[in-house]
Amino acid sequence: MAAMSYAQSTLFSKPALLFRSFTFSLTCSSFSTSSALSAHSSRRQKWRQPVVSALDLGGVKIAKDDVVRDDPTNNVPDTIYAKLGLQLHRRDQHPLGILKNAIFDYFDTNYANKFDKFDDLCPLVSVKANFDDVLVPPDHVSRSYNDTYYVDSQTVLRCHTSAHQAELLRKGHTHFLVTGDVYRRDSIDSTHYPVFHQMEGVRVFSPDEWETSGVDGTLYAASDLKKCLEGLARHLFGAVEMRWIDTYFPFTNPSFELEIYFQEKWLEVLGCGVTEQEILKRSGKTDNVAWAFGLGLERLAMVLFDIPDIRLFWSSDERFTSQFVKGQLGVKFKPFSKFPPCYKDMSFWINDSFTENNLCEIVRGVAGDLAEEVQLIDNFTNKKGMTSHCYRIAYRSMERSLTDEEINELQWNVRDQVEKKLNVVLR
Repeated sequence: MAAMSYAQSTLFSKPALLFRSFTFSLTCSSFSTSSALSAHSSRRQKWRQPVVSALDLGGVKIAKDDVVRDDPTNNVPDTIYAKLGLQLHRRDQHPLGILKNAIFDYFDTNYANKFDKFDDLCPLVSVKANFDDVLVPPDHVSRSYNDTYYVDSQTVLRCHTSAHQAELLRKGHTHFLVTGDVYRRDSIDSTHYPVFHQMEGVRVFSPDEWETSGVDGTLYAASDLKKCLEGLARHLFGAVEMRWIDTYFPFTNPSFELEIYFQEKWLEVLGCGVTEQEILKRSGKTDNVAWAFGLGLERLAMVLFDIPDIRLFWSSDERFTSQFVKGQLGVKFKPFSKFPPCYKDMSFWINDSFTENNLCEIVRGVAGDLAEEVQLIDNFTNKKGMTSHCYRIAYRSMERSLTDEEINELQWNVRDQVEKKLNVVLR
């Protein structure tokens, strides 16, 4: 769908985009992070490097070598570690924080004192919490090292905030909203970034809440879910036309997507559904039913604030940050300048192990946020069966003009790293 071109949504997405919409947040406390780290501490000591820096997330110190290590399964680059602890969603004058607070206000107004809010849960979680607890199949593409950042074979940077769902349910929470930064190896363009932010909500019902209604628990939960989310859409976007689309997710049944007609086009706002009974059963809630929804904050904020490039959310330029005010949802971003892009093409013969995500990781590792887009512009296979790809890399700063000298240096470094790390033959 066209709406899916907007930044990553959530766990409620098409199967191939499984984690682009569901959501949770940051605090390394008694949650699954601490257990995931301690479970591997003895093995980790064998190859631990000196601590370069440490972050205090939710009262727990996370050293750089808790995230970026020489473990053979580790694929977390320094550039991703540098994003940990920034917590854009907790900044009240940032577009993501403004949007998060607006959603919180809706639930506070309509469900007074019901929903517990979490926005500081630690992003280091176990593979079990990230995948198994939300019924992600063992062979699903999202588990691959090409898609997910692995700290070690049993610990990842969460792909979605739903990685905390099972533990929160086990701890007795029945109504909760979770917001946080999530991590995915991804493409490079104006709507995709390897770190983004999500929010999800969960509500659990007891039998006495639906038994007097005359409908079964599933229908009761689905009806309540749609009423809740239609109200949220009106709260954020005004009196818009809406429609529900039946869809499939492995963790909810039935499952839906909510679309609104906004700015003369249909926009997917979120995914949702009635929670699979197996998830509730494993959490000790055999007799209950529940609903859950998930949305991507960047995706909605880009629409509400007219922000054209996802990299801007990470800008510290006052010409960007000064435009937004706490509590003011939907202030339209005014571009302060449009610096020219520089395009560089690179061709090489690929091998069987080549993936575009690995290429994008290298480009980001060299150029950082100066890399605006990586696009495949040509490919062909010769008579010998060798396949060539040609990629066009767009370099552009959001804050200044780039010089020919620095762009050329970036491109030569990218070429060198691509040849060495991807084992391809440059043309």
